[in-house]
Amino acid sequence: MPGNFYEKECVSSRWSVRELRRQIESALFERLLLSDGSRNKQKIMELAREGQVIDKPQDIVKDPYVLEFLGLQSLKPLKEKDLERKLIEHIEDFLLELGRGFMFVGSQQRITINNVHYAVDMVFYNKILKAYVLIDLKIGQFRPEHAGQMNAYVNYYKTEVNASDDSPPVGIILCADRDAIAAEFALGGLENHIFASKYTLLIPDKEQLIKQVEYVLAQNEDNNNEEVSV
Repeated sequence: MPGNFYEKECVSSRWSVRELRRQIESALFERLLLSDGSRNKQKIMELAREGQVIDKPQDIVKDPYVLEFLGLQSLKPLKEKDLERKLIEHIEDFLLELGRGFMFVGSQQRITINNVHYAVDMVFYNKILKAYVLIDLKIGQFRPEHAGQMNAYVNYYKTEVNASDDSPPVGIILCADRDAIAAEFALGGLENHIFASKYTLLIPDKEQLIKQVEYVLAQNEDNNNEEVSV
């Protein structure tokens, strides 16, 4: 079934052989399934049959993002500015990882709010969504205050940068680790499209990702069975 997905994506995204091999090795199919909130057999069939359909902000988000092309060691101390610099040096690889329709706008994009200057680490534009995508890099664990910071950035772009035909901006907090419950409480109820995703500096264990998908599907089936019995 994943074979159909990679065939569809290879045609629509015009991957080279090297890019196709990389996407298979990094388990893109499984990562997209784990990133979606409605993980079920129907979603798997749709993804395999149609490829990645991008029509809402959630469709461009992955978890985790795989940054093995940076050549960094996961145990080596890293600063956010170093991570940003390496991503810019490998911007073509990062665009491939981000997915279809992304264009790089710039790094350290200035925002001025009430005469106080801030900077968004990396800004992209997605041609399919017609939306700016703001990425904030965090080398540590996600913290609730990161959501407030990104919310301010997104509000600024929505008010001061967006053109009349642009869709609402999207914010992605890219962090080394993330507690799902903390992220849910911090991001829940926000009007803006803001997401928190982990990144990994190594190719993930594909078998482990497959097991995670199978576990989620099993839970989904158990919940459906309980609803039917009630």
